[in-house]
Amino acid sequence: MLETLFGSINRERVLLFIHARNEGYAREIARYFSTDLDPVQKQLERLEFGRVLASRSAGRTRLYLMNPQYPFLNELRILLDKALTFYTPEEREALINIRRRPRRKNKPL
Repeated sequence: MLETLFGSINRERVLLFIHARNEGYAREIARYFSTDLDPVQKQLERLEFGRVLASRSAGRTRLYLMNPQYPFLNELRILLDKALTFYTPEEREALINIRRRPRRKNKPL
C-alpha cells in the first residue's frame, strides 16, 4: 500500500512491523512476512543510516526501534497507524501479537 511512497515493499514491511511491535530484529521480520532475510537486513541498515531507526544489541541479536530523535517521527507514526487500519482485524492482531517466550512443555494448545 505504501510501497510507492517508501520505494520498497520491504521498507514498508519493516516500518510497519517495528511500529506495531515497538522493536524487532531482521530474522523475526523476515519470518513474519515469509520473505528472504537479506532484503530485510538491507532495509534495516538503510533506515538506520537515515536515522529513521535506531538499534541496540541484545546478546547476539541486533534489535531495531523507531529513533525517538527522528524529526518526522510523529508524522511517520500517524501514517503507519493509518496504513494499519486497512489491514483486516486478524492481520492486525497477528502483527501486534508479541510472543517471544517458548511454550511451556505439555501445555494444551
